[in-house]
Amino acid sequence: MKVFLDTNVLVSAVIKQHVFHDRSFAVLDRVLDKTDDGVISAHSLAEMYSVLTKLQVPYRHTPEQALLSIEENVSKHFKTVSLSGNEYAALLREAAGSGIQGGTIYDALLLKCAAKAEVDRIYTWNLNHFQAVASLDVATKLSEP
Repeated sequence: MKVFLDTNVLVSAVIKQHVFHDRSFAVLDRVLDKTDDGVISAHSLAEMYSVLTKLQVPYRHTPEQALLSIEENVSKHFKTVSLSGNEYAALLREAAGSGIQGGTIYDALLLKCAAKAEVDRIYTWNLNHFQAVASLDVATKLSEP
């Protein structure tokens, strides 16, 4: 199965003390052991780095620790998908036409990357946010880990 992981699933998978660690790690582990094919958005790499380096102490990663965690747990094992400039422009036109505001554009961006990669399942802990901006064909693929 080809699975797409939202940034919040990636972060909770690598933080052992996170309330959703076990369920998130189970999804990540299926990619690590090649049971599933993993896909992420290029945006999630930067977002994961940002989150890991700004967590509260003692969970905060140094920049070097964040990079290592991303490289070892994500970059090596996941296909990274990004949008072209034209695809970004089209996404913004769609968002404006749909009334999407604020940070919800990032959910729409991730969903557009997941659709581009033609994934079978999209895992997120922000199910309500994703459902609010998902097209009908993508909405059926949304799930919590």
